[in-house]
Amino acid sequence: MTDARRAGSRGPARRVWAGARRAVAAAAILAGSTLAAAAEIVISDAFARAASPQAKSGAAFLLIRNTGAQDDRLIAAEAAIAQRVELHTHVMTGDGIMQMREVEDGFAIPAGGEHRLARGGDHVMLMGLTAPLLDGDSVPVTLIFQNAGPVAVDIPVDLSR
Repeated sequence: MTDARRAGSRGPARRVWAGARRAVAAAAILAGSTLAAAAEIVISDAFARAASPQAKSGAAFLLIRNTGAQDDRLIAAEAAIAQRVELHTHVMTGDGIMQMREVEDGFAIPAGGEHRLARGGDHVMLMGLTAPLLDGDSVPVTLIFQNAGPVAVDIPVDLSR
């Protein structure tokens, strides 16, 4: 094999390998920034509840702190215990009736600030429960943030709150 053929056969392979290494490095950097962003979201005071063990829906409440320098937004949630999970709030209708509504845009979490999901206000709605929410159990929930990405949290069921 001539030197020209050897150089030609190694050249493209080296370029492909170099491109692959750059892609892996870029993915690692992005993953690191996502982990850093997720570390800036702190979840505390979480609990879930349902009206009764036979209820087909329940809700989760918690405090979200954003310790980072960039605003974020809770945009969705997932939980295996529910067929559907939505972000909800309560709104007062014109005739004085309080109704729950889905918040499709999610909840803003300002940089250096917090947002409380509480009974009678914003909350994570668990609909079509596949198992009862029993006092003392724990519900794995993944909160999905616009910038921080998914944040997994085990939410204790506390029917007394």
